[in-house]
Amino acid sequence: MAVMQPSQDWPEELDALIAAPQHHALMFENEFVRVLDTWVPAGETVPLHTHRWPGTLYIVSWSDFVRRDGEGNVVADSRVMGKMGAERALWSKPLPPHTLENVGSTDLRVISMELKNVL
Repeated sequence: MAVMQPSQDWPEELDALIAAPQHHALMFENEFVRVLDTWVPAGETVPLHTHRWPGTLYIVSWSDFVRRDGEGNVVADSRVMGKMGAERALWSKPLPPHTLENVGSTDLRVISMELKNVL
């Protein structure tokens, strides 16, 4: 079994569940996987946080967003990337410190399955 190592460069206090608990809820966790329910109401910004492991994102409800790095630089703007839409699954690498602003008119909700260990 290969173990996925989280980034050791990111402070533990920036973990999504610690740094932004009002936007991330733990659904399940064991030594292999962590499942998070992420909810960002329209107009809100998620505080600076990280996602330490790669994983699959399932988009429950879509809204446009802007992701900024720790220095405030835009690293992703869904309005430029194009709409993904709800009920889609995507792959995500670990995400370094970032904020996420919901710039759309509806809630953004994503279930993430972060892979801590793989077979």
